Amino acid sequence: MASVTGRGDPRSGRGRLDDAAAQGLYDRMRVVAPAAFGAIERDRADDPARPFADTACGRLAGSLDAAGLRALGMWAHHWCMRFYDDDTRVGRRLVREIAGRRGLGWTVDEVRWMLGESERAGPSAGDRLTLPLAAASELPGVADGGAAWRLAG
Repeated sequence: MASVTGRGDPRSGRGRLDDAAAQGLYDRMRVVAPAAFGAIERDRADDPARPFADTACGRLAGSLDAAGLRALGMWAHHWCMRFYDDDTRVGRRLVREIAGRRGLGWTVDEVRWMLGESERAGPSAGDRLTLPLAAASELPGVADGGAAWRLAG
């Protein structure tokens, strides 16, 4: 699958963030990336039926505050959208676990960026909307998936 990195699709304007906002998101994700990648690699080699809290990803998620957990979720979402295949099952589990957490304080820019990533990944990435729609549902005035897509554009 082709990479879906970037700040947005310049042809459609969807998911477009200004450069400063996008750079801030990438900077925050870059901080958690080494630990996230290491945790995913350890969990790939481990028992997939292990309870999430007992996995390397679960321990990492449990060690982070809300801002760190949002950055971890965004990094995992980005990673899964870029390399979506059977090998991302550990990352997709991490995304689902973070999507199930409430009160993380998602920002409009974070949600818009994730929706843009999801749109560029296309429908073959079955879990592409799991985290962005869960995050969008916590934003004031966003009650459903249609409202979330309008937010992206």
